Amino acid sequence: MAMTSRLVFLIAFLVASSCTTEAMKKKKVTNIQFYMHDIVSGPNPTAVKVAGQLTNSTSSNWIASTFGSIYVIDDPLTATPQMNSTLMGRAQGIYAMASQQDEFSLLMTITYGFVSGRYNGSSFSVVGRNPVMNEVREMPIVGGTGIFRLASGYCLAHTYSMNEMDAVIGYNATLIHY
Repeated sequence: MAMTSRLVFLIAFLVASSCTTEAMKKKKVTNIQFYMHDIVSGPNPTAVKVAGQLTNSTSSNWIASTFGSIYVIDDPLTATPQMNSTLMGRAQGIYAMASQQDEFSLLMTITYGFVSGRYNGSSFSVVGRNPVMNEVREMPIVGGTGIFRLASGYCLAHTYSMNEMDAVIGYNATLIHY
C-alpha cells in the first residue's frame, strides 16, 4: 500500500511539474515607456485632494503638514513628455501622503489603462511606496488585464519635470504576463 501511495504521489508531482513548465513557457515580457501628467493646479486638475489635514497646519515642515492627504487621480498617459503628444491611456486611482518626517513618499494604488495602440483595452496595476524625491523609484506591478492578464513585474519612475504642484513622471514598466 505504501508503494502505491508513493507511486501516486510521484505521478502527481510529475504532472504538476509538467503543467508548471508549460505555463512558464507561455509567459511573455513586455517593456513599456510612457509619461504621466499629474495636474493638481488650474481649472482642470487631474488629481484632486479628497481627504487630509487642513492646509493651515501649524507645522513648519511641509512634509509633515501634508501627511495623511489623499488624492484621487485620472492622469493622462502620453508617448512623450509633451501633453499634446499621443494619448496612450489614463492612470486612475489614489495616492496618499505617507511620510511624517524628512522623506516625501506616497503610497500609490493606481491602474494604468491603455486606450490606443497595441495595448488598447489592457491595463496593469501598481500598489506600493513611491519615495518621490529619489531620482528613480521602483514600484511593484501586482496584476493586469487584457494583454497583461496576471501581470507581475516592476516599473521605474522618474520625475521629468515639476513645478510647485504639477508633475510629469516618466515610467519604464517591465511586465511579465501570459
